[in-house]
Parts: sequence; structure tokens; C-alpha cells
Amino acid sequence: MPEGDTAHRAARRLHEVLAGRVLTRFELRVPREATADLAGETVREARAVGKHILHRIGELTLHTHLKMEGEWHVYEPGQKWRRPGFQARAILSTAAHQTVGFDLGIVELVRDERDAIGHLGPDPLGAWDPDEAVRRLSRDPRPAHVALLDQTSVAGFGNIYANELLFLRGMDPRDPLREIREIVDLGARALRSNVGRPVRTFTGVRGQDTWVYGRAGLPCRRCGTIIRETALGAEPGRERRVFWCPTCQPPAS
Repeated sequence: MPEGDTAHRAARRLHEVLAGRVLTRFELRVPREATADLAGETVREARAVGKHILHRIGELTLHTHLKMEGEWHVYEPGQKWRRPGFQARAILSTAAHQTVGFDLGIVELVRDERDAIGHLGPDPLGAWDPDEAVRRLSRDPRPAHVALLDQTSVAGFGNIYANELLFLRGMDPRDPLREIREIVDLGARALRSNVGRPVRTFTGVRGQDTWVYGRAGLPCRRCGTIIRETALGAEPGRERRVFWCPTCQPPAS
């Protein structure tokens, strides 16, 4: 699933080409919104909150979420799409650009944005309140990896961030979260650093961008111990891949 920095990069690009422009085409290819047509309306802005992207158009907001496979593309007039048309879920065009959302997990029009994003916690790339983030995470007794993925505590941390932040703070992902202030501050800095990069990195070494994520069975870049993998989730069926170094991330005593 894309992380918060991915959604914010996409929203910034969408804002660049759409904000202040009149829509010449508006098409949502989902049953619930198939008859909606905002052509002729002006896009006020496009922005991200956590992993959610909001197009503010007239009196309505187009709320989308990339989920696992979603992407927003920007095209010049007449430019060929880079993904097949049957994957398109939203098409917004102006006289100068066409934007297409492919395989979006959520596509809906809302009048009150609180219906779409009111549940989210503070966003390190937006309305950031670290004290509130710490307060919310401090109430979560679940495994650290599960707690960090809860968007009602912090909006924007995804699976890669959870794995990498826990390694950098030396925490076993199966233990309850500790050193909460430190991990919140570290995560906010990491998101802000990565949002401007073409390739997300946690190590600062080109070609070796993660410490543990996706590296099961390989030696730890820090100590050489073999990286392990398990799965954790808030509920059955929602487990995520978890990677950790048993030496650098020992269980709490």
C-alpha cells in the first residue's frame, strides 16, 4: 500500500496542473458515482491528508485513496495512457492536461470532508500535532507494528515506514510500542525527507534503501544477523508483512 509521502507527491502534482482550472471532462468509473458530472466547475485545489487525496471542486470534494495498486497519472493532450483504460476509475481533464486515477481503492464525492477523513490522526506532512500523535499512540497496547499502522493515531505511516522506524529505534515489532515521542519525531522527519525524493530511502545509501523491509533471509546491514519475517495485523485477514533483525531489535525485557 502506498505510504503518505506517495499520496502527498501525487496531490502536489495534481494541484500543479488542476488548481484554478475549469474541468472540460469529469468521469468517475464506479457505479455509485457513474452519473456525476462536474465538467464546467473549477478545481479549487488538490491536497493529501495522510494517504487520502482530496480534489476540492466547486462545493464538492472528490475523495480518493490509492489503496494497494492505485496511481494518479498526468498527461498532455493526446498523450497515450501508460496503463490500460479498463483500470481507469477517475478522469479529470482541463484544456491543458488530463489526469487519470487508475485502480483507486476509494472513489467518492462528499459534501462534508469529515465523512471521509474525520477519523484520521495528525499528519506529519499536513496539520501536524506531535503531542496529539503521542497521546493517541500511548493508548494503544497492541504490537508496535500494528499501532504504527493505525491511521487514527498518525495519518501517513504505512507498512514500509512501520518496519523501518522500528528497526531504527531497536524495537521488536511484536512488543507494545515504547519510546513513543522519539519514534513519532523520527517518523515525521523521515516522511518529510522522503516526500521530495524520487526514491524513498531510510539508509541514505543508493541502491540499499531499506534496513529490513523486504529483506527476509538476508543479513542485517548493521550486524549481519539474518532478517526474519512474520505477519501482524489488527484483525484476521488484515495482516501485513513484518521484517525485523532479532539482534538489533531484541524483545523488551
